[in-house]
Amino acid sequence: MSTITAILEPDSDGTLHLPLPAAWRKLPIRVRAELEPVTPAAKNPVEKSSLKGFGCLQGKISMAADFDEPLDDFKDYVA
Repeated sequence: MSTITAILEPDSDGTLHLPLPAAWRKLPIRVRAELEPVTPAAKNPVEKSSLKGFGCLQGKISMAADFDEPLDDFKDYVA
């Protein structure tokens, strides 16, 4: 069983169309639906304005301490 979470926009007649993976298209499908109106802010939880400016990602990105160390996989190629 797989779970799909999707935000669907209704057609002009009020119907919703759920896209299915190709492997599921010829199989019987059981659908459980929980309908909940979505506000525009909920569609895009990260506000674009919060990611503007120098240093906006400070503290969110880190590198491993051994980032520049040679990799064992390439020992044969390094002189």
